[in-house]
Amino acid sequence: MSFEIKEKDLLGRIGKLKTKSGTIETPLLFPVINPAVQPIPPQKLKDTFGFEAIITNAYILKKRYQNKPIEEGLHKFLKYNGTTMTDSGAYQILVYGDVEYNQKEIVTYEENIGTDIATILDIPTGWKVTKKQATLTVAETHKRAKEFFNLKTREDILWVGPVQGGKHLDLVAASAKEMGNLPFNIHALGSPTEVMENYRYDVLAEMILTAKKGIPLERPLHLFGAGHPSMFAIAVALGCDLFDSAAYALYAREGRYMTENGTWRIQEMDYFPCTCPRCVTETPKSLMAKSAKEREVFLAEHNLWVCMAELRRIKQAIRDGRLWELTEMRVHAHPALLSALKRVKNHKDFFETFSPSIKSSGFFYFDHEGLARPEIAQYKNRLLNRYTPPTNAKTLLLLPQTRNKPFHKAPEMKKIRQLLRIIGPELADKVHIAVFCAPFGVVPLELDEVYPLSQHETALPLDRETIEYVAEQTVAYIKQMPYSSVTMLNSSKLWDNHIEKAVQNACKEKGITFDAIEANKDSSDKQLINNLKTALLKQLSN
Repeated sequence: MSFEIKEKDLLGRIGKLKTKSGTIETPLLFPVINPAVQPIPPQKLKDTFGFEAIITNAYILKKRYQNKPIEEGLHKFLKYNGTTMTDSGAYQILVYGDVEYNQKEIVTYEENIGTDIATILDIPTGWKVTKKQATLTVAETHKRAKEFFNLKTREDILWVGPVQGGKHLDLVAASAKEMGNLPFNIHALGSPTEVMENYRYDVLAEMILTAKKGIPLERPLHLFGAGHPSMFAIAVALGCDLFDSAAYALYAREGRYMTENGTWRIQEMDYFPCTCPRCVTETPKSLMAKSAKEREVFLAEHNLWVCMAELRRIKQAIRDGRLWELTEMRVHAHPALLSALKRVKNHKDFFETFSPSIKSSGFFYFDHEGLARPEIAQYKNRLLNRYTPPTNAKTLLLLPQTRNKPFHKAPEMKKIRQLLRIIGPELADKVHIAVFCAPFGVVPLELDEVYPLSQHETALPLDRETIEYVAEQTVAYIKQMPYSSVTMLNSSKLWDNHIEKAVQNACKEKGITFDAIEANKDSSDKQLINNLKTALLKQLSN
């Protein structure tokens, strides 16, 4: 197998996965094909909509069509010339408790029909199960996974090793480690469907990230049943490379119209917000006048267009380094999705390790949810672990952020440089200038052009959580660095004196002197400079 990563952002990546029927690009959605009730011909999914791969169920094929897919070959049987993937019947085990075929029969069938990507017959954990029951599903899945390598005979099929454990994260971690030690080509998170049906996207996020940490990062991760475009961005951001969807067809059958932010019922619509090739030819009223079958086909095709458009947005966001911004927009479509993004803060170190540290563009910071961004965690750790102030620095001159960036080129800094000239080079050499800014905390002036300290835009006014984070990071910096005094120019309008109080307490705990100069609307520039001069001279003379 060859899986080549071309671009990445957060834990999302654009990759090239080589199969025996061709190379496919991730992130990738497999539309689910049910030959018995398929509203869109499989080949049209590729030729018209651009889907490079499809997925079907080997258990259903074997039960309903028996040897016909073997005789014709899967691609000819489905009338599809792209990459095919087969599920094994595990979902049917989850629903019905068992299937009438054993793993050897399913594996042999998948090999004989010639699929490109195949899944072992694992035992899904499910949602409403005890820890004891979940432990048994993990153990049986691992047993079957080890046995599988004595069953398979073909080397040109990519095999999927599912990770089980459900909501029991310790079991997910153990399963991921065990499955990751086996030579599978791809891994999948098992048992997510019921989690999503219960809108527990916070649990799903923890399941994905726990599994991701346990499997080799060079292997793609598949998320079964992630069919709605509103969740594609968060799934990719959390590290899913592949996912499948029957929702495009199931929703169409129920008269449901997908958008990237949610779902509407066609009978309740007056306008189509989409400009896909289907929506520009109809109105909801004209569509409702058509037969049920025509409506189903229309909605299935529209749903596919929406899914493909969202995948392309995600890929462009990865390329531009803006996957976080796109994900933030999408998860605000539903509180349950937002709860998934909030779980990222529990895994900031993991994101920091594997997300790019430098990007081609800056980022937008909206509110405290963005504090989990890896760029912010990276800066925090590198500042405290790798940075040392200038050797002669005795006093930290701490200034509030300026509207212009980089900070050292802002008009306000000209006055500070004039002040340093006034006190003379000998004393000025002992003054170290830094800015406290959202969302990073302390930014030494000599670092302010390092990415992303000047390559970001922050929404004002700041929320309380952001101010508290900046205060926390500023305190951590002051306590660690070898200053003997701190002189601070405070802007109460933006920071509500919160930073000043935190810095004052930090200096008191550390046993160093502190002086604060208030910058308010009644203060003239000359008065501020004189006050700063007096404070600095006092600090430097001690």
